[in-house]
This record gives sequence, structure tokens and C-alpha cells, in this order.
Amino acid sequence: MNQGIIKKYAKLLPVSAKTPIITLNEGNTPLIHAGYLSSLVGKNAEVYLKYEGLNPTGSFKDRGMTLAISKACEAKATAVMCASTGNTSASAAAYTARAGIKCVVLIPSGAIALGKLSQALIHGAKVLAIKGNFDEALDLVKEITAHYAITLVNSLNPYRIEGQKTASFEICDCFGDAPDFQIIPVGNAGNITAYWKGYKEYRALGLSTKLPVMLGFQAQGAAPIVKNKPVKNPHTIATAIRIGNPASWKTAVEARDESKGLIDLVSDQEILTAYKLLAQKEGVFAEPASAASIAGLLKLITGGYFKKINNTRKKYKIVCILTGHGLKDPERAIKCVKPPKIIKPDLKTILKEIGY
Repeated sequence: MNQGIIKKYAKLLPVSAKTPIITLNEGNTPLIHAGYLSSLVGKNAEVYLKYEGLNPTGSFKDRGMTLAISKACEAKATAVMCASTGNTSASAAAYTARAGIKCVVLIPSGAIALGKLSQALIHGAKVLAIKGNFDEALDLVKEITAHYAITLVNSLNPYRIEGQKTASFEICDCFGDAPDFQIIPVGNAGNITAYWKGYKEYRALGLSTKLPVMLGFQAQGAAPIVKNKPVKNPHTIATAIRIGNPASWKTAVEARDESKGLIDLVSDQEILTAYKLLAQKEGVFAEPASAASIAGLLKLITGGYFKKINNTRKKYKIVCILTGHGLKDPERAIKCVKPPKIIKPDLKTILKEIGY
């Protein structure tokens, strides 16, 4: 039985017998073999999808939030606060509801998917929408939590990164070693930071023998790391990575450079193409930001990134991180496809429509 990431990996996390464990049994998400994507890469490639959308609130944020809220409770905190493009607010609201403490969320007005907003609201968080972007919201949260007895639970909180690194532990446990490549969306950059930290720790402990090449992808309209300068007004349909000045910028660049990887960008059209391909060819419904990793994979294939290794006999594994469930943003899915055709309730009409 899965009892959550803190109990499973307690020896590798900053917890003690005094830490109250606030959990929703997060983690233990599936690593799904992607046959169609594997065939696109090459005969020696095995592509897997780490489907973090199957965490309790539907995103990878739960891994870090269980630890952040548990440590906040250990410190006798009565309130936490975060800025969010959606998933962090949903997770913080759920875990604080579980803990019985107050949650305050600042969101950029009009820039959060309704699926995520509904979660924060139903869990009872105090949600305030500001006339500004995520980066402005985070600046306000940092200022408020620095001067008042409220705990910040964005990824600047080191316990968030500690919890999120457990996903790389799970990947290594599943394979018996680290993958050769990991492809991941990059927004606020805490997740690429966390995965790299986890991979390095597992290798240092002798629990894996190698480190993956880290391949991160930002949305074209929100690609400050790629452009090497903050983006004042970031824009992309992938709201979860619509961030112009990532909090974990420095550590993301370190992960890229230490692993001899890259951080590149993909367009909104490439994201939407990958979004539909993932659902229609692999049967996996992930939110648009998650599809940035698939769009990145397709871009690497087109650019010949894997060509050299495909010409050898070496088998290799690529893991694409799917950070959130598709139901986080159902409006986007509906906009991407044709609406249902309205027909008469007639047997002959139906058979004609389906080709019989």
C-alpha cells in the first residue's frame, strides 16, 4: 500500500520522528511505456512517460507540498501562502485542508485554468487574484511572508524541492538505474532542479550507476532561461509554465550544464500538436504544460539529436515528465477538437455517421 513519499523515502528526506506527516498518499505514479513515441525516436529507443498527473491533486506539486506542509506543521505554523499559476494553489489548498491550517493564494487574474482554480476554492483557500502576472504575485508573497507569521510554500521553500526529488528516486527504482535522458517542462524551474538533485543523491548512495542528460523545454513566449533575460510579460497557452523570471533559474542552469544537457523552447503550436498526439496515440491526457516535454522530444527528433545513438546497437531510455493531468484545463482540450455533431436520434443516421 502506498503511504506517501515521506514514509517511503524518510531516510533520504529532512524529517524526524517529530515531523507530523501530512499526506494524501502522493507519489508512486506510473512510468508508462510510450510505444508510438519510441518508434518515432528510433529502433533502439524506449520512451517512457512519468505521469505525475495521477498524484492526488493531479500534479507533481503534491510531492513537494506534503513535505512543505508537514515541516510547516512541525514548526507550529498556522498559515501558509503561495503565488500560483494553478497547480501549486490546488496542492497547497488540499494539504492545508488536511492539516487544518490556513492557506492564502495569490493568482494572476485571468491567467489560471478553471480546473485548478476550482480546486483551490473547494478546499477552502483564501484566493486573491491580482492585476498582474505570476512574477509580481510571487514578489508580493515573498514580501508578506518575510514580515508576517506566514510560511511561504512556493518552490523557494527548500522542502518543496526535497519532496519533488522523490520522483527521480521512483524512476531509478523502477528501472534499476537512472534513464539516459530526461525531458521536462521548465516554468519556475523547481522541478528540473529537484529531479537533478535526486538523481545525484541516488548515484552518490550507490543506488544508481549513472546520471541522465537533462533536457528542459520552455514555452516560446515564456523562455527567460533560453533568452538569458527575464520576460516582462510572458505569454503561452501552457499556463503552468507562463513564468518570466523563474525562482530556480540558477539551479536549473546548473542541472543543464552539469548533465551536459540543454534548455530550449517550443512554440504554442508545437505544444498543442504534442498535446493532441499524446492523447490520441498514447491514450494519456496531460495538461498543455506537460506536453512541452513531448513537443521537446519531437523537436529533438526532427533536429537529429538522437541520430548518432540510433546508429549504434545500444538500447537507451528516455523519460518524459508529464507534470499535470489534462482535466486541469478542460477548456483547452475542447478548443483543440471538433465539438460533437448534433444529429437526429435515428438508427440509420447514426450508422451512416460512423461508416456502417
